[in-house]
Amino acid sequence: MQPTPRSLRLHIGIFGRRNVGKSSLLNAITRQHVSIVSAFAGTTTDPVEKPMELLPLGPVQFVDTAGVDDEGALGALRIERTRAVLDRVDLGVVVTEGGGWGAFEDSLLGELEARRVPVLVVFNKSDVGMPEATELARLQIARVLSVVVSSLTGDGVAGVREALLALAPSDFFDSRRLVTDLVPAGEVAVLVVPIDKEAPKGRLILPQVMAIRDLLDGESMALVVQERELRRALERLTRPPALVVTDSQAFLKVAADVPRDIRMTSFSILMARFQGDLTAQVRGALGIERLRGGDRVLVAESCSHHPVGEDIGRVKIPRWLTQYVGAKLEFEHVQGRDFPSDLAPFKLVVHCGNCVGNRREMMSRIHRCGVAGVPITNYGLTIAYSLGIFERALEPFPAALEALGAARA
Repeated sequence: MQPTPRSLRLHIGIFGRRNVGKSSLLNAITRQHVSIVSAFAGTTTDPVEKPMELLPLGPVQFVDTAGVDDEGALGALRIERTRAVLDRVDLGVVVTEGGGWGAFEDSLLGELEARRVPVLVVFNKSDVGMPEATELARLQIARVLSVVVSSLTGDGVAGVREALLALAPSDFFDSRRLVTDLVPAGEVAVLVVPIDKEAPKGRLILPQVMAIRDLLDGESMALVVQERELRRALERLTRPPALVVTDSQAFLKVAADVPRDIRMTSFSILMARFQGDLTAQVRGALGIERLRGGDRVLVAESCSHHPVGEDIGRVKIPRWLTQYVGAKLEFEHVQGRDFPSDLAPFKLVVHCGNCVGNRREMMSRIHRCGVAGVPITNYGLTIAYSLGIFERALEPFPAALEALGAARA
């Protein structure tokens, strides 16, 4: 049994000054000693993540951050890592203590509200002192939910759980579909899954697993084949499948083997829609046309796998883009949580499907690229564009095709 992927969990960030009891609060909520607790300020140095089931909400990911009022060189690094968490949380918890609310907390609250992240304020250490009436009234006027707790005694912790349920974004409960909105119940989707050096031994990569599970949930059927078996598999079907989904690296062969009247796309393009904004990344793909020799291209990958052989991000995409542009380009690669704060040097950002990240983090990166005026697209879209099958790969998504036409016009 595999746990719910991190990318599908509601991310809840815990923020506040040093030594207000953020780690103690997380331990009390999860009923586990997840974070180290100490009377000395600055004990938490890096964000600590804890996946759990918060019923009836479901799978969540708590992120306990370092204090963002830290000092010195090490403190600056802690603050930088903590601020990066702001870009990927779906719900923020600001922890303070009675009489401790000030300009710093106002700033932190503003940072979360500017990102349209629901916020819960927790006044911790009620066993030591209660919040002032003016503090509570001010938050009530601002329509910010607050709870008074003691992580030490457990008083009020149940109220924190209830408040988190009340504040969880409504779209988290919506049944976002990866593929079944394109494949009606009872219909067949053919999934083309190459088994190469980068395929995990004994396993499938996450988007493939997600697609199979989504099809099962939607009472649709999945036929899983390798690319060399595709043509024979299609011939054996008594009627055409509703959709063919391929690994982007096999796009050309799959496009040649799939009849033109059957819709076709890739796992990466499905993830661009599921985890981000497909139309924005479709428009971003047009930035490929503006690339010139010497331009810098950022290739961003949300996971941190060890590249082997013909790695898609480090070898294949640079090769295909260089061939399409007809001139040498400069490629820079980042992995995991790393993403440049200054995007101005780049003419294009090519992002992976973000299967191990969450949607808010991806949307934040798309937004930052938009502010910087740098087009952002994704692996599958880049490959389809470079190989001349862009429109065909977008046929299952009429809104994206319409956005493409408008952008070109």
